[in-house]
Amino acid sequence: MIIGFGGVKGGVGKTTLAVNMAVMRSLKGRDILLVDADDQATASDFTAIRNETLETGAGYTAIKLHGSAVRSEVMRMVDKYDDIVIDVGGRDTAGQRAAMSIAHRLLVPFLPGSFDVWTLETVAELVEEAKAFNDHLMVYTVLNRADHVGQDNEEAASIALEIQGLQHLDTPLGNRKIFRNAGGMGLGVVEYRPKDKKAIAEISALYTALFA
Repeated sequence: MIIGFGGVKGGVGKTTLAVNMAVMRSLKGRDILLVDADDQATASDFTAIRNETLETGAGYTAIKLHGSAVRSEVMRMVDKYDDIVIDVGGRDTAGQRAAMSIAHRLLVPFLPGSFDVWTLETVAELVEEAKAFNDHLMVYTVLNRADHVGQDNEEAASIALEIQGLQHLDTPLGNRKIFRNAGGMGLGVVEYRPKDKKAIAEISALYTALFA
């Protein structure tokens, strides 16, 4: 499976979810290629820390690609891996369009705020264009860094549910410090100690929704 993590809004936790899914998938024994197609290269930094931290290394292969090379190089290597995870920048780029042209699934995280939610309309327009070339593409949205209390979560989710072309996953992830702590050590949330059962339950629910 080729699965992308993207959108047109930065700072929504896209890379955090991408690397966690790559880690969890590799822990299941899958041979994973993680493609860093984001100019900020955070996924590459995460992998570098992971290689330094763990005696066994990252547990997956990671490369950097940009622009149209995301499509051409991934298609060249697609038969060599069980799954390919592509982390693209949080804006409309050639790399993101290239990823959407070949991905089976695309996950678009958003925050519980009206500005973040309404950017999903732009994503829906990009998806409509991409499906003209890739009719296998399934696009999912997920609420990330959800508020602990308040109605913003429900209101944001209800708006996402109404956007055509996007499927909203009812697997929200809370605004938990463990995501930052684990990432800074090159670890997935499921690997971090001491365990955070709530965070593990949330990230596991998302994993199941995406890969079931």
